[in-house]
Amino acid sequence: MILVNTDYISGKELEMLGLVKGSTIQSKHVGKDITQSFKTLVGGELTAYNEMMNEARAIATKRMVAEAEALGADAIVNIRYASSAIMQGAAEVISYGTAVKFTTQ
Repeated sequence: MILVNTDYISGKELEMLGLVKGSTIQSKHVGKDITQSFKTLVGGELTAYNEMMNEARAIATKRMVAEAEALGADAIVNIRYASSAIMQGAAEVISYGTAVKFTTQ
């Protein structure tokens, strides 16, 4: 499965199959949430939240790819990501794009 954030793939003719998406809501356990709140007092990277968001993007991407595979897609083009806070320490991540099939090889 080819994943790109452009609306084309060089050398390929594409047949659009439709919009595909994947999402997840992730949170960190209360212990990490407390330690990260202390980190905001001194500044610096909030690594636990960074890890949480990386994991959330990976899960959302995996779910998007599964949806595209179910349509028989060869690739997903024009991929985008969005996130929003659900509550303190929890965020939703969604990935979406257009599932396509190659018409020429």
